[in-house]
Amino acid sequence: MGQVIEKTYNGLKVPQGEKITFKDGKPVVPNKPIIPFIEGDGTGRDIWRASKRVIDAAVTKAYGTTKEIAWYEVFAGEKAHDTFKEWLPEDTIHALREFGVAIKGPLSTPVGGGIRSLNVSLRQIFDLYCCVRPVRWFEGVPSPVKHPEKLNVVIYRENTEDVYAGIEWAAGSAEAKKLIELVESFAGNRKIRLDSGIGIKPISEFGSQRLVKKAIEYAITKGRKTVTMVHKGNIQKYTEGAFRDWGYQMAEKDFAKEIVTEQKLWDEMNGKMPEGKILLNDRIADSMFQQVLLRPDEYSVLATTNLNGDYLSDACAAQVGGLGIAPGANIGDDCAIFEATHGTAPKYADKDVINPGSVILSGAMMLEYMGWNEACALIHEAIAKTIQQKKVTYDMERLMEGATKLKTSEFADAIIANMG
Repeated sequence: MGQVIEKTYNGLKVPQGEKITFKDGKPVVPNKPIIPFIEGDGTGRDIWRASKRVIDAAVTKAYGTTKEIAWYEVFAGEKAHDTFKEWLPEDTIHALREFGVAIKGPLSTPVGGGIRSLNVSLRQIFDLYCCVRPVRWFEGVPSPVKHPEKLNVVIYRENTEDVYAGIEWAAGSAEAKKLIELVESFAGNRKIRLDSGIGIKPISEFGSQRLVKKAIEYAITKGRKTVTMVHKGNIQKYTEGAFRDWGYQMAEKDFAKEIVTEQKLWDEMNGKMPEGKILLNDRIADSMFQQVLLRPDEYSVLATTNLNGDYLSDACAAQVGGLGIAPGANIGDDCAIFEATHGTAPKYADKDVINPGSVILSGAMMLEYMGWNEACALIHEAIAKTIQQKKVTYDMERLMEGATKLKTSEFADAIIANMG
């Protein structure tokens, strides 16, 4: 039996279950964890209904009655604004902090004021410094490239710094003018046009090293062979370039027995990789976009700065079927939020047509993060089998010869049927 927690958030009583706690940055998961969910805006409603059924079916199939998720709805986005007149209620923040692990659908970003981005706000509030995006191909998914099966990467994107820190001032503002004067006083003969908007791009040693550390730890745990730091250090030497340098410094200090740098591989080892070691290298961001198209099988784990990782995640997802089946997670040391990587597509809301794959696979990521690997594997296997049967939602059906077009709910039914 679960523990009774006598609390309410946003007026809803907490269900019977137990809290996930954290030890040394790792989740300690009971058999009936309380997991908050935000269903999402627009198509999020259809997607969440389908995804929850798939996740619950996988848990039941894997563990019978010994494990169960106690789902608990919390609110953000349009539903929160309609109900509480807030885009991100304080009670939602308190509940996410209390229970530690959550999952969410796509959220709208309010236009013309208020919170800049709800997704970015959640990452910053809970210091979810790793945006983790696994990108792999499921056989049968339509792809614009000849060999999508060669791309199988996990992207670790720094989530709290860079231009996403949101430190900027509008062109013509008093603050922008003062900053232009200050910068020009340091910059010698270099001038900034007075009608420029000004943004600040902070990248720290602390933020860079903890991100690269997580990427290396993941590679060690999962038996992946390479970790590649992606940056624009040839141009931005003291931010992007420092990200690279700090990553190498940390790795050589903390992982000397596990990693070999690319420079050492060629300078000291004649290019012969030692058995059981992980290769640590780096690539310029624009070159990396070419590499994932032309030589994708040479890369496994990518550690990136924030903006580069945003671009690269979507570019990689496009090679294996798009954001409709691209999962994602935002992970910190004592909180993790798993999420859809696509938008809300409001014109399709409540029509039961949208591909729920992104949230379903994010749910599988969440199960793996919790150590419920058997349930995670069931979802992956069932999705693969369903796609191979050409039973898909409209976005894939229109690109697949002889496919059967399913509704959102029917796609979930087919996945569940393929679990056993």
